[in-house]
Amino acid sequence: MSVDAALDVLQQAMDRVVSTQSAAISEAARLCTDAIVAEGVIQAFGTGHSRSFTMEIAGRAGGLVAANQLSIKDVVMYGGVNPEEILDPTRERDPSLAHGVWRLHDIRSQDVFIIASNSGINGAVVEMARLARRNGNPVVAVTSLAHSGAVPTRDPAGERLFELADVVIDNCGVPGDAAHELPGGARIVPTSTMTSVLVAQLLTAEICANLLRRGIEPPVYISENVEGGDEHNATLRARYAGRIKRHEP
Repeated sequence: MSVDAALDVLQQAMDRVVSTQSAAISEAARLCTDAIVAEGVIQAFGTGHSRSFTMEIAGRAGGLVAANQLSIKDVVMYGGVNPEEILDPTRERDPSLAHGVWRLHDIRSQDVFIIASNSGINGAVVEMARLARRNGNPVVAVTSLAHSGAVPTRDPAGERLFELADVVIDNCGVPGDAAHELPGGARIVPTSTMTSVLVAQLLTAEICANLLRRGIEPPVYISENVEGGDEHNATLRARYAGRIKRHEP
């Protein structure tokens, strides 16, 4: 496989997202804009490699300050759980982890949830969506509909992430994520990280455009590695004191 072939696989995946998901991204951006205007925040959750999506939504230069990253590791960092308890990668299948993470955050009725999971079948992400719905929060899912529909759910109640979402953004990935088959049958070039990061940046751009149309200056981080970045960001964080958890460098 050549580098050009890998680039073509990734470009096609991104092109599919752009050509098919614009309406869903716009609707998700509207929900997020409404939340920010109402003094809510975006609660972003994902497990495994889907954490890359939450890191693009929350806590990065050029991103919205009014966004909070929810993570399984929060039960260790803020909840006092022994790290050994979450080092098994299959723990994301446990719905109870969602409850442990939820309890550590100041979640309010005006917040909106964006939950990323390529498969959308594991207990922690499905249960987080259920908790949000029960609390009255809108839920946006970023998932692969092809993958989610091709495998059995691991959720004890038999549900998948996309079935619990108000808005579904399809990352347009193939089952198993890796999109190019090698001669021996192994597959490489997973696309979900690339397309989910694209979705995150398109969402952020549309939310900022919506806020500007309403006459509101978007609360956006600037890099802390440029002059004035620390001061700028500290001022904005003060608006959301207690709502946004900071994570390790």
